[in-house]
Amino acid sequence: MKKDILNNDDIKKVVDIFYDKIKTDDVLGHFFNKVSPVNWDEHKAILCSFWENVLFYTGNYEGNPLVTHRKVKEKHTTTPEHFNRWHQLFNEIIDQHFKGTNAERMKHHAVEISNIMQQKM
Repeated sequence: MKKDILNNDDIKKVVDIFYDKIKTDDVLGHFFNKVSPVNWDEHKAILCSFWENVLFYTGNYEGNPLVTHRKVKEKHTTTPEHFNRWHQLFNEIIDQHFKGTNAERMKHHAVEISNIMQQKM
């Protein structure tokens, strides 16, 4: 039986598996590998802090994802297809490994954030 996302180790598992898929994804990989290459360890640590703050209100995240994504969009157009693919992969990873209130909150929050980003970008 799958458990819920209960701590930072669980978030790290989601982030690690998700970004391992992103690196080689035909739709999204080029954003991270060519358009705006990332330091993977740093990027994943930031995302873990972000999601830990979303789920557990830790206050450990400082940043503005909108600013970061706007910089990427200046280099390469983003489309609803990109956001839809991101959601598809993100939901697949969560659903494969977790089930529960926090897992659903994480998926729901991801949709809300991307909707806001698409409107403001």
